[in-house]
Amino acid sequence: MPKHKIARKSTAVDMTAMCDVSFLLLTFFMLATKFKPPDPVEVVTPASISDTKVAETNLIMITIDKNGRVFFDMDGIPTKMDLINQINDNMRLGLTEEEKKNFALSSGVGVPFSQLKALLKHSPTEQKSFNSTGIPVDTSLTDSNELFKWVAYGRLSNPEARLSVKGDGSVKYPVVKAVFSTLANKKIQGNKFYAVTSLKANPNKPVEEPEKTN
Repeated sequence: MPKHKIARKSTAVDMTAMCDVSFLLLTFFMLATKFKPPDPVEVVTPASISDTKVAETNLIMITIDKNGRVFFDMDGIPTKMDLINQINDNMRLGLTEEEKKNFALSSGVGVPFSQLKALLKHSPTEQKSFNSTGIPVDTSLTDSNELFKWVAYGRLSNPEARLSVKGDGSVKYPVVKAVFSTLANKKIQGNKFYAVTSLKANPNKPVEEPEKTN
C-alpha cells in the first residue's frame, strides 16, 4: 500500500499580543521606578551592626564629607521647587526661574545663602565643579546656623519628610555634634532623624548551624 504523507502544519505563532504585554510591563516599570539620586559628594560611612533600612522617598538628606562640609538635599522635584521658592522669598536671594530649576534638578547644595545664586547660575552637571564650602552650621538657632533654615523650610515643603544624616567616618566630631544638635531641636517638626551607616557583622548574633542531612 502506498504510504500517506502527513501534511506539515505551520507552527507560526502570532507574537503580537505577547509584544504588547511586554511593552506595557516595560513602560510600567520605567514610570514606577524611582532611582536613587546621587550623593552631592563622596563619603565613606562608618560601619555599624544596625540593619534598619531608611526609605528613599519623602527624605531630607544631610551629607557631611571628610572635610566637614555640610550638604542639603531632598527628593521630589515639585517639593524642591516649593522649597527653593520659600528660601528665595525669605532670604531675598533674587533667583531666576532658571536658577530655581537648576536647584530642583541638582543632587544637593553645599554653600552659604550668600553664594547660592552664584552656584545656581550653573547647570546641575556644572555645579559639581563649583567650589562648595559647605552650609554653615552651629549649635545655635541664629542666622549663622543656615542648616536649620534649610531643614525648617524643607519640613514646611514636605511635612512627611524623614531626616537622614550621611557622614564620612573621618569627619571631626564638632561638625557632627552641630548637625545632630540642629536636627534634634524641638523647633523642627518631627525632630527624629536617622544616621546612615555601612552594615557590618553583629558579633552578638548567634551563628545559625547548617541543617543536618541524613
